[in-house]
Amino acid sequence: MTSDKPVASPAAAEAAVTRSRSLGADAWYDLRRRPLFIVAATLIGALLVLAAFPQLFTSVDPTVGDLSRARQGPSAEAWFGYDNLGRDVFARTIYGTRVSIVVGVLATTFVVLLGAVMGLIAGFVGGWLDSLLARIADVFFGVPFVLGAIVVLSTFRQSVGQSVIGISGLVIGTIGLLSWPVTMRIMRSAAIAARSQDYVKAARALGAGPWRIIVRHMLPNTIAPVMVYATIALGAFIGAEATLSFLGVGLRDPVVSWGVMISEAQSYLRTSPHLLLFPGGFLVVTVLAFVLLGDAVRDAFDPKGRS
Repeated sequence: MTSDKPVASPAAAEAAVTRSRSLGADAWYDLRRRPLFIVAATLIGALLVLAAFPQLFTSVDPTVGDLSRARQGPSAEAWFGYDNLGRDVFARTIYGTRVSIVVGVLATTFVVLLGAVMGLIAGFVGGWLDSLLARIADVFFGVPFVLGAIVVLSTFRQSVGQSVIGISGLVIGTIGLLSWPVTMRIMRSAAIAARSQDYVKAARALGAGPWRIIVRHMLPNTIAPVMVYATIALGAFIGAEATLSFLGVGLRDPVVSWGVMISEAQSYLRTSPHLLLFPGGFLVVTVLAFVLLGDAVRDAFDPKGRS
């Protein structure tokens, strides 16, 4: 006996599955098919392993030096050579991965939390509160990042002393304080668009309170563009930390980071280029990996941009 039911084609079946997936599941399905995402995720995964388990790759203490071997070039004993204090550049580069990535992650978290909360509130409430928060964001947005960072770090540097946590926290706070307006603008625009959607109007008609509407209905539908920005910004914040350290206002000894290493290498660039080459190379690869990841995530969350 033969069945009279039509047999769906593979293309039609795949289209039906795609329609049934959520935005996040659909984006993840798309990401796994993108070589750009695979390359970026592989690089970032390797860097995270370096940051979490540096002792697996070197047994050398990155803070111990011997002046008799100062600025010696790469060799079998020290793959990346020694710095101006005779410290192993390879060990310092490996251990510097942790600080650089932690600073970038924490600064990004600070920016996303502060900017997203303010943007969501401004977009949902509207009126005078929206105007007030938007003007505050404009003030911070108008401050040049490098100039603002120099002023803040120079003013409060003495209050944290030489503590590693204190210095790192000050740099993270400074980056977050000067960068949150971008996240606020992105979230505010998404919240204003979501506020007029039918699902928000329906929730209000059913008696849902503002907190429930924001958390259960608006946030899941507005967070995607913020996460895309955060992915790209993470790499930019790692570069910002290196820039501030190079200028002498960011991280300093005893902190081991790529920015600190690059700052220490600037006086020996002509005679000992390896002091800059290796930490600079790791920095470039890391920033590039996060930028590529951000591009892939942006394309995955943008249905119009998919091929």
